[in-house]
Amino acid sequence: MRYISTRHGSQGKPAPLGFEDIMLAGLARDGGLYLPAEWPQFSTADIAALKGLSYTELAFRVMWPFVDGAFDEATFRRLIGEAYASFETPEVAPLKPLGESGLHLLELFHGPTLAFKDVALQLLGRMLDQTLTARGQHATIVGATSGDTGSAAIEAVRDRKTIDIFMLFPKGRVSEVQRRQMTTVSAPNVHNIAVQGTFDDCQDLAKACFNDLAFRDRHALTAVNSINFARVMAQIVYYFWAALKLGAPERPVAFTVPSGNFGNVYAGYAAKQMGLPISHFVVGTNSNDILARFFESGTMTTTEVVPTFSPSMDIQISSNFERLLFDLYDRNGVTLADAMTAFRSTGTLKVGANALAGVRALFDAGRVDEPGTLAAIADCRRRFGETIDPHTAVGYAVAQQHRRDLAVPMVVLATAHPAKFPDAVEKATGVRPSLPARLGDLMDRAERVDGLRNDIGELKAMIDERRAMAAAPATRSKVRT
Repeated sequence: MRYISTRHGSQGKPAPLGFEDIMLAGLARDGGLYLPAEWPQFSTADIAALKGLSYTELAFRVMWPFVDGAFDEATFRRLIGEAYASFETPEVAPLKPLGESGLHLLELFHGPTLAFKDVALQLLGRMLDQTLTARGQHATIVGATSGDTGSAAIEAVRDRKTIDIFMLFPKGRVSEVQRRQMTTVSAPNVHNIAVQGTFDDCQDLAKACFNDLAFRDRHALTAVNSINFARVMAQIVYYFWAALKLGAPERPVAFTVPSGNFGNVYAGYAAKQMGLPISHFVVGTNSNDILARFFESGTMTTTEVVPTFSPSMDIQISSNFERLLFDLYDRNGVTLADAMTAFRSTGTLKVGANALAGVRALFDAGRVDEPGTLAAIADCRRRFGETIDPHTAVGYAVAQQHRRDLAVPMVVLATAHPAKFPDAVEKATGVRPSLPARLGDLMDRAERVDGLRNDIGELKAMIDERRAMAAAPATRSKVRT
């Protein structure tokens, strides 16, 4: 498997890279995102042969074409097994029918930090450590989170000697549970940074670090956000898992995905490109509805980010959308690079009518405001006895608005445990959800976090200082105490 950038050709024509190199790089040096030069193909017979497999075995079969050559089979199986042994259920992602409605919840929150990000990051952390150890190298993760990626990434790499992680989050714009899951980790290689701004500001700071090639090389920067294709790869698996349980390959399946940075739904798009019979996707957005507006009009226009009950979706610039745009621009990296540069300058990007028609054949989108989110939480509990978090509630609501064929099962991705957003759930249902026992003392743990203005110079100086201290064993224990 070889990988290219979505902006391939915009700065010369570098040779395609292998999996280890794109995993360690995260973001391409030309500013684009990596993806396979060609998608691996699964025939109807291939997919049928996957029926009845455990989640770990399915994960190996689906992901092996992407990593072949980076790991031997025994090592890759071991990494997968270790990653999913950390989940509370051997199913990893239980699929629950909602009565006789034809709707199903795919529960992706049974990992260590109670969010779907664990499914990919528990594996990615281990793959990074395996590769860095084999190469005798150290890497520095610089990431941005709207809530869940941060805690999942930190949990995946905490205490690993090959990695330091600097995680940026928007101050006051994540839930208390989300924040504490990051800031109460006392590992010396973990650095939490509360930025005065929005998630998009955090994401811009992280990208600016990568785009400074001297700084990037000095610290061997890598990414764990969904800009890293390894994240997307691991998320492809649960689309196969759900579809197989609902009758694939003989029967098509539809998916609704609450979406912020577009990485989760893009993994589903990748599964379809590989041959999985998916009839269509529904993209769920909250009041920060740039994606819904795009699928309606073919135009992306940024507006101000507003805080909502579903903070992980409080985003205006969805980084992973560039991967879909790459196909809409006929995989012309030069043209797409020009379009993305103009988008960053003007705040507007428009695709042609033919491209829009093609994308509408596969994607619907809908938005849910704050009252609608609470109503959806209450409705799901009343009708089906299931308590869902605000992000899943957005998906639950728009799924019912955009079912094209009632004979086709609709899977709603349940992206977070309701206890991560207890205030919203209690407001909707009158019942405050409890954290699992292993996190019962979360609110009593000491926090460790640094504040930062939205200033790239200050961020780079902080990383330089912390890495210099970490390089001196005598001072390592003094960092951030």
